[in-house]
Amino acid sequence: MIEHGRVTSPGTQARISRFATPAVRWVALLGLCAAYLQGGLDKALDFPAAIAEMQHFGLAPAGPLAAATIALELGASVMILTGFYRWLGALGLAGFTLMATFLANRFWDVSGEARFMMENAFFEHLGLVGGFLLVAWHDLRDRS
Repeated sequence: MIEHGRVTSPGTQARISRFATPAVRWVALLGLCAAYLQGGLDKALDFPAAIAEMQHFGLAPAGPLAAATIALELGASVMILTGFYRWLGALGLAGFTLMATFLANRFWDVSGEARFMMENAFFEHLGLVGGFLLVAWHDLRDRS
């Protein structure tokens, strides 16, 4: 069988159809959003700590920014998981993650083991940004 310019066997098609299910897609999206769901819930349940985190990074006004972060992390994750403007939620978390990465993981300003850990976190977060951009791209492509 030829699909998208590739030749596939019936056995390959069967494996693909067993894996490429809505449930697997939802679990993948849940994994992508897991840190934002956890972070948003933690911040919501301990709002003074969320404010302290904003202050630690020199962000002001800390209270409103903490509230906006909670709303974005939880709201955009729900949008992605439910499919309600999935592309918008994904772009929101991509932009948020990119900004937070440059704010919190400035590995070029540190040395030693701290640099290694921070550099690793920096590039892991860039991977999340790429994942969210792919989610947005697929959702917009599927809508057209």
